[in-house]
Amino acid sequence: MAPSVFSNPAGRAEAAAHAYVTALLDLLGDRDPLAVLDELLPALRDLLDGLDGTALRQPEAPGTWSILQVLEHLADQETVNAVRFRSVVAEDEPALRGYDQDQWAARLRYGVADAATVLDELAALRGRTLRLLRSLTPAEHGRVGHHSERGAESVAHLLRLAAGHDLVHRRQIARIRTAVGLPPG
Repeated sequence: MAPSVFSNPAGRAEAAAHAYVTALLDLLGDRDPLAVLDELLPALRDLLDGLDGTALRQPEAPGTWSILQVLEHLADQETVNAVRFRSVVAEDEPALRGYDQDQWAARLRYGVADAATVLDELAALRGRTLRLLRSLTPAEHGRVGHHSERGAESVAHLLRLAAGHDLVHRRQIARIRTAVGLPPG
């Protein structure tokens, strides 16, 4: 299977960064990114409704993630975003490090925890991130950090990327449900 424009694997992250960013921003379109971020937990709960542990751990295809692994990725990405947002607001043009999501999935044992625990963790992290983002001034939205793969990015830009990222993974979970023989949710 050819890599998706929504994937940004570590080995080619810099080369693929522009296409990845463009795809996320196109998916978001003119939607309010804060509203999209606020929708994640209710959307995930709807997508997970009626799924048992077996269904949650079944990957879409060999070598791809399960729904539970996607949830763990979302929780870890929320952790990363929380640090990025705070760094850019609190520091002067900080470095923002990229990371290898597949290595994190493997080494951090994605798919082992139960979905309720992961959702609770994600809800707490997202609530804290939203509280910060809603408190920022226009000047703070313009503050910039320097991503190791994508270059200079403002808080406003990072916010739009985070919302697009949510939408990608909501679609992915619906697609996995279909691939494993369940309705899309």
